[in-house]
Amino acid sequence: MSERITLFADVIIPVPIHQEFTYRIPVEMNDALKPGLRVVVPFGKSKLVTGIVTKIHENIPVHYQARYIEHLLDNEPIITPEQYTFWKWIAAYYLAPIGDVMNAALPANFKLASETKIVLHPDFDPKHTTLTERQDQIVESLEIKEVLDLKEISEILGIKTIQPIIKELIDKRVVLSIEELNNRFVPKTAIYVTLNEQYISEERVQEVLSNLDSKKSAGKQLEAFLSFLNESKYRNAQCEPVLRKTLLDQGISGSALQTLEKNGILSIERYEINRFAPVGEGQNAFKILAPSQQKALDEIHTSFETFNTTLLHGVTGSGKTEIYVQLIQEQLDLGKQILFLLPEIALTTQLIQRLSAYFGDQIGVYHSKFNQNERVEIWNHVLNNDPNQFRIILGARSAVFLPYRDLGLIIVDEEHESSFKQYDPSPRYNARDASIVLAHLHKAKVLLGSATPSMETYYNAKQQKYGLVELNERFGGIRMPEILCADVKKERKQKSMQSHFTTFLIDNMREALNNGEQIILFQNRRGYTPLWSCEICNWTPKCKNCDVSLTYHKHTNSLKCHYCSHVSPPVGTCPACGSNRLKMLGFGTEKVEDDLSIIFPGKSIQRLDLDSTRSKNAYETILNGFENRSIDILIGTQMVTKGLDFDNVSLVGVLDADMLLNRADFRAFERSYQLMSQVGGRAGRKHKRGKVIIQTGDPENWVIEKVINHDYVGFYASEIIERKNFFYPPFYKLIQITLKHKDEHILDKAALEFSTQLRDVFKERVLGPDYPVVKRIQNLYLKNIILKIEKDVSDKKVKERLQQLIDAFYSVPLYKSIRLVVDVDPA
Repeated sequence: MSERITLFADVIIPVPIHQEFTYRIPVEMNDALKPGLRVVVPFGKSKLVTGIVTKIHENIPVHYQARYIEHLLDNEPIITPEQYTFWKWIAAYYLAPIGDVMNAALPANFKLASETKIVLHPDFDPKHTTLTERQDQIVESLEIKEVLDLKEISEILGIKTIQPIIKELIDKRVVLSIEELNNRFVPKTAIYVTLNEQYISEERVQEVLSNLDSKKSAGKQLEAFLSFLNESKYRNAQCEPVLRKTLLDQGISGSALQTLEKNGILSIERYEINRFAPVGEGQNAFKILAPSQQKALDEIHTSFETFNTTLLHGVTGSGKTEIYVQLIQEQLDLGKQILFLLPEIALTTQLIQRLSAYFGDQIGVYHSKFNQNERVEIWNHVLNNDPNQFRIILGARSAVFLPYRDLGLIIVDEEHESSFKQYDPSPRYNARDASIVLAHLHKAKVLLGSATPSMETYYNAKQQKYGLVELNERFGGIRMPEILCADVKKERKQKSMQSHFTTFLIDNMREALNNGEQIILFQNRRGYTPLWSCEICNWTPKCKNCDVSLTYHKHTNSLKCHYCSHVSPPVGTCPACGSNRLKMLGFGTEKVEDDLSIIFPGKSIQRLDLDSTRSKNAYETILNGFENRSIDILIGTQMVTKGLDFDNVSLVGVLDADMLLNRADFRAFERSYQLMSQVGGRAGRKHKRGKVIIQTGDPENWVIEKVINHDYVGFYASEIIERKNFFYPPFYKLIQITLKHKDEHILDKAALEFSTQLRDVFKERVLGPDYPVVKRIQNLYLKNIILKIEKDVSDKKVKERLQQLIDAFYSVPLYKSIRLVVDVDPA
């Protein structure tokens, strides 16, 4: 008799720990278990969590006794070997725990744990759902208590491992997790009325009509049935489902419809419908490329023969999207998958409409605002390499984590955007940089597209690490917008300012509106006014949790902190000196909207900022209103600078360029150039040359001069010298270490101690510790330490040494309560 083998499995669990844990495999699972499968494992004293198996071996763990795997959740792996390699790279490069990477990558429905809270699904219909005895018991308990965690459900059922039962209930849409309920993009569902199968024939329909007509009491039912037949386009024994709301809006009685359902004639059911209008197969013919576009496309093909990554540097309005369309089709013809990364979820709205016209149902959208069921569905389609659906994934940064099988091309649009960088929580990865590694794992190509590339990307292209393709003319021969400066300092002296607007800007706005044209105004600050101040003693209202002044929001008549969301009512008198002479300083998008409604009465003015786009469809509604020309003036924060395309915009105004240029950040000039150029690029995109007016107190600033001349190459040449002289990227790598603690004195001592240890190893490469601009956020004091590392130094050795120092730092009992955050390549 052969000896029984004891096998062990390495498992990633979704907790912020750098290592994987080894578990013993029960003998009955020996043949079923393989890498990539989910398992339920014990963790801590009494917790059960869902982990992913990464390796099966016979090595007994040395430092702890291996516990048994409780349950196997999958028959087939839910992640690919390439994905696991990608996760390990992100964990190593960004010094992130592998558990955090797993957490960021997997939809919440894949990660059931003991403390996961469960509620009944709002769409659960007990009449149409078959449940087992145990599932029924869970539903009854939820009807009584409303919210249960997995531990409580385990006690109710009297069994330890209940994750498989909960998984089945989630799949049946009976329950969902609180996390999903809080974060979900609610699936669009509607109640439809259909004709039951046995009545789908001319004879049966006529029979129903005759029966109803012969009964005096069935008048309302007859009216309801006739309306249904009309709306369902009944013809030749064929009909379409009809929205119940459509019939009710026509005055049809709801009880009449229910009676027809009770009699078995009609069927009334709730269906999940597509979030986006059905797009079919995408029948639109591709646009014929302009000679400049065709030349750029040919150069990209040539570049891909030599380079795996190519930068497409195309001016705003040059038609980069049409080039993307051609490249996508080439990959589809080869049977490949395509990832199209966008910096903002909001940008997907316009792009989906444009790409759907060409590719129809081949497009899948994946980002963090979607509900978990939908994310799991797209995950499975991509994992199964579905040949008919979701071949093109449009997504924000989290889309890099999908389980691609046959990736051929990654397009990173607006690659310069800081939104590609994840800030909190860990892993703090940059999706643009990570996508290049992902493409390497799949032997795919990467196209980075931008009118204003990041300094690092353009430097890499100039150093021939990436290919470089230039597209320097706008589509249709339209000239680049005329950019003019409005001197705020001069107009203030002349007392010709109207609120925060120069006369020059107002006159140009009036002219554009009289011509029936639209205007975009850019102010990178939301709210009404950023600062209230007492004229007598200079007191300002401050946040109680953060060292920052509160911003007044007129719409809600409240003072808000933009760091911790603390809200307090507005004050009428100064609490310091009792004076009621409080003045407002500065201006946000709300005040701009308010002032313009007085200057241009009768004009439709709308804001596009975080406050006005909180609801699910708000962004789409505002953009559609602007596209349909029902909005005359659109005021926005950074949202309006990113890739939007409108026909009728003739004027763009940048209301406060000085605020952008004077930020305390080595990237301030780069960001200012990008924002002003990008927002300016929204002007005059279709029929005529647009105009951009930049309000500034320093019209001769060299960055503004480069923006006026559309001179990115000249800007890059000047800025790259500064970067080299002061040891910043792309010549040096940055690692920012932030220490946080509620006690300022403990933080000071810890930061000094840690920076001394860093200096012993990294010498003069260590800067700090220093307080950031806002030194306290959410009651935690902050201190930053910056590491500047030469590009030619071994990245792996630096991070290994840094991790050793962090581990040694945490071995001191006093510092265990310090939160230490490592941000590699801060944006």
